[in-house]
Amino acid sequence: MASVQKITLSASRDIPFNKLVLSQANVRRVKAGVSIEELADDIARRTLLQSLSVRPVLDAEGNETGMFEVPAGGRRYRALELLVKQKRMNKTQPVPCVVRTGGLPEEDSLAENVQREALHPLDQFRAFQTLREKGLSEEDIAARFFVSATVVKQRLKLAAVSPKLLDIYAGDGMTLEQLMAFTVTNDHARQEQVWEQLSHGCNTEPYYIRRRLTEGAVRATDKRAMFVGVDAYEAAGGTVTRDLFEQNDGGWLQDPALLDRLMTEKLKGEAETLRTEGWKWISVAPDFPYGHTAGLRRLNGHVVDLTEEEISTRNALEAELDGLEQQYADAEDVPEQVDRRLGEIETALDALNDRPIIYDPAEIALAGAFVSIDRDGNLRIERGYVRPEDEPPVEPAQAKDQGGPAPSGKPGGTIDHGVISAGANGASGPEAEAEEDDGLKPLSERLVTELTAHRTLALRDALANDPDTAFTAVLHALCLCAFYRFSSGSCLEISAKSASFGTQAPGPGDSASAKAIEARHRQWAKQLPKGEDDLWAALVAFDADSRAALFAHCASLSVNAVHEPWSRNPRRLAHADTLARAVRLDMAAAGWSPTVDNYFGRVPKARILEAVREAKGDASAQLIDHLKKPDMAKEAERLLAGTRWVPEPLRTPDAQSAQVEADSAAETLPAFLADDEDNEPGDPSASDPEEPHAVAAE
Repeated sequence: MASVQKITLSASRDIPFNKLVLSQANVRRVKAGVSIEELADDIARRTLLQSLSVRPVLDAEGNETGMFEVPAGGRRYRALELLVKQKRMNKTQPVPCVVRTGGLPEEDSLAENVQREALHPLDQFRAFQTLREKGLSEEDIAARFFVSATVVKQRLKLAAVSPKLLDIYAGDGMTLEQLMAFTVTNDHARQEQVWEQLSHGCNTEPYYIRRRLTEGAVRATDKRAMFVGVDAYEAAGGTVTRDLFEQNDGGWLQDPALLDRLMTEKLKGEAETLRTEGWKWISVAPDFPYGHTAGLRRLNGHVVDLTEEEISTRNALEAELDGLEQQYADAEDVPEQVDRRLGEIETALDALNDRPIIYDPAEIALAGAFVSIDRDGNLRIERGYVRPEDEPPVEPAQAKDQGGPAPSGKPGGTIDHGVISAGANGASGPEAEAEEDDGLKPLSERLVTELTAHRTLALRDALANDPDTAFTAVLHALCLCAFYRFSSGSCLEISAKSASFGTQAPGPGDSASAKAIEARHRQWAKQLPKGEDDLWAALVAFDADSRAALFAHCASLSVNAVHEPWSRNPRRLAHADTLARAVRLDMAAAGWSPTVDNYFGRVPKARILEAVREAKGDASAQLIDHLKKPDMAKEAERLLAGTRWVPEPLRTPDAQSAQVEADSAAETLPAFLADDEDNEPGDPSASDPEEPHAVAAE
């Protein structure tokens, strides 16, 4: 049997640092200073853990000079060199070295770097966990390994995942991104259950794992959570799970029932506070359907004026804001303290400009208020609405103008501002006209009717030849309908009805269009007189552009393009399409996008797949066609985000299809760049649909 030749290891020895020089044979071309400071601090803390590989420096005759070059371990050499410069180590300090003489120095440097095996991430996670168990804090670990405390928390969180899943990850049965997704919950059983379910399917994407693990939870960005406050929810015993690896907007609230109870209690408390103002009724709910104020009269309150001190404060804040904006207009980065001050100024100005409204106490006793939550989680109070049944009785116009109703059987006989009443005994024919008496008798109704008929025709003709006055007259009639309830103060038989959305589901009221209409209506209401008798003079005083803008606003309030099963009118809906084309209506540009709540959760699976196929193609539809309805709806929302797809009832005929074709043409890629499949990377942040919870109604 042939004997095996034994190897001889290179000798090791301690060499003074000042006898070492950096070799040019080092294959790692590290710039001076890169990661050297951290390594120097680590060596100072725990000394040198790995020897340097050195070779003797020979003279021209091949004799050793007493100096040694370092072909492998250049970063360690530079770290030691920095410690010497910092006077933290003597230049004659012995350094552990392995002295090599055979082979090539470049080969030694390459072998040390290439044959080094990086630590498996799981070993690092578990090592951090061991250090934590032995008493080191997260901050201590972060400081010793030159990472942030957040990184340490992330790695400790990974080490806390179910041991069964960690073994799968160690065996390359799961990616690091998938393992990270499981950290959103500490429930090992739930982690294993979800992996078991998904590993047999075709969708094990990290975002989908997170979604399955957070089913039934409420995002911290839900308006109910923002209204209650996460701190208050946790103080009441609620739990919140957070994702340390992704932006999760505060995490997920795990107890929806507790959240709803806290929301109800807080809304009721706000309603009780509001009740002290004297309102007749208060209606409370997290959300009200769009159009819930239809048919109610809105009180005209008085906005509290700014005091002289508040005006002075506002002027000073505006001047400071203008100065800072001009000073940093061209700056790439605004200093943190300046940015903070800008925010403080804007907040203070908003508080000054948001003036309270005062109502007549007598009107408050007839009216009520709605208490709800807006889309940003803020309290929304809508004051000053009078229900029809609470309206005070309206005195008949005839009795009002004549100073009161005439006694029964003895009608009066006066003419007051064109309001006509019958003469004595109600006589109105030619015989009555022929009667002569010493006293002046009122004109008969028949005669006045004939005379005013002539006047009406003449007025029509004159108005037809005066477009500006005709425009103002129609605008006057529309304004009476839009801003003054129960008005009959126009001789034009024109009325504008506003379609009610009271039976619709909550949602449209929070749309960008609804908010724009509401804000515009409030602005016009402030510019119009409180009483309708002064309306005509106010409209005449407006310039032409203002009258045109107000006309468009009033006309817009009468639009009704709602499909009403009980009132089928195809001609009305056809005209709505014509109007949509005329104004180039684009519902995607108007802010509508399909979600689980407003579309996908309310149509069958075939409709969902049809939508995805239209917007993203067959490949994307095939990715979700095996899912259950709830999961398919959520996935469809993610896939269609930003695609501008809208269902058929929201499309503008002709114009919409032309735009889609133009967009498709603009996005067409050359054949050599086109992908075979439509892949959708990324982790969506689909919000769970909000279900309205009625709290109380009085």
